[in-house]
Amino acid sequence: MTMDQGSRPVPEHSGKPKEQFVHSVFESIAGKYDLMNDILSFRRHKSWRKFAMRKMAIKQGDSAVDLCCGTCDWSIALAEASKSGEVMGIDFSAGMLEVGRRKVEERQLQDRISLVQGNAMALPFGDHSFDYATIGFGLRNVPDLEQVLREMKRVVKPGGMVVCLELSKPMKQPFKGIYYFYFQRVLPLMGKLFAKRYEQYKWLPESLAVFPDREQLAAIFRETGLKSVESYPLTGGIAALHIGLKENSDV
Repeated sequence: MTMDQGSRPVPEHSGKPKEQFVHSVFESIAGKYDLMNDILSFRRHKSWRKFAMRKMAIKQGDSAVDLCCGTCDWSIALAEASKSGEVMGIDFSAGMLEVGRRKVEERQLQDRISLVQGNAMALPFGDHSFDYATIGFGLRNVPDLEQVLREMKRVVKPGGMVVCLELSKPMKQPFKGIYYFYFQRVLPLMGKLFAKRYEQYKWLPESLAVFPDREQLAAIFRETGLKSVESYPLTGGIAALHIGLKENSDV
């Protein structure tokens, strides 16, 4: 184990820094990412995103930046909800972005969704640029989650919303025990069966083990300076939605 910039332990793999290893993981599974999400979450990730969108209450014309946008499902949902607003998707994996770009073009949204290969810890956007900043199932993969949240807060407008949808940790038995058995033992085997990748999916439970639980992450949102922070456990706590607002005085 090593320590990341936020003083939390992160997995170390073959001597590779976390950022390099995570990049190699997503480059290798990009083509199977959507299929594996469906299989491994029992398709619940779609309902979780719909719940997040209801809580966000996007209005026509609102703009958004989607960090770690991957294959762009959330970027597309944001653009469709906004109807006319600009959506920027950013991810460090060219392979994931290529899959996402095809989906954006299939829905003829390329005039409103722009995709950028870049680093979530140093967003290439100006201060106060967007109404929303979202990150879906990506915060546990970054080297310094506090830095990413600070960047999300920086680029949203005063009164704007920072939104994180992420895997979390069930706290109550017996569901907790069943979940951890599935996540640590069954999930990597399913990754090997369906995506021909074992080590990459074995890493997923390792990444969650060192990630803050729902209440801890809510506290980090507040420490970052976000206000009116709300958190919602999803499907028994295996995922969580966190929302925070940038104060109107933050200019």
